[in-house]
Amino acid sequence: MTAKISYDEVEVGTELPAQTFPVSRATLVRYAGASGDFNPIHWNEKFAKEVGLPDVIAHGMFTMAEAIRVVTDWAGDPGAVAEYGVRFTKPVIVPNDETGALIEVSAKVAAKLDDDDRTVRVDLTAMSAGQKVLGMSRAVVRLA
Repeated sequence: MTAKISYDEVEVGTELPAQTFPVSRATLVRYAGASGDFNPIHWNEKFAKEVGLPDVIAHGMFTMAEAIRVVTDWAGDPGAVAEYGVRFTKPVIVPNDETGALIEVSAKVAAKLDDDDRTVRVDLTAMSAGQKVLGMSRAVVRLA
């Protein structure tokens, strides 16, 4: 696969289509099985509260992975992401109810980095329950 977005057609300030990702307790259990991260703060409400958390929280790497989907869906190729980094600022709290939590992600092209490599920097904003859950969320993307 190659990126479907052309470097020449992208401008600084281009907004990527925002997406919202639902997270339930069942989602967290499935992610724990896939990742091997069975820390009880991600599935056991009693334990999470005993260690000072308000409730069960989503895995940080899960939150990071959901956020980058905005970029990979836009680029059309997950392999187009050359670099990606975040700071975890707040946890995604996942209540045990019918709705769970939502991770709302927006992104925009913040810089055109290299005409020869056709790379851009995309800055992402990830929010849950009105709080920013990822800080300094940035990806370098190689475009067509």
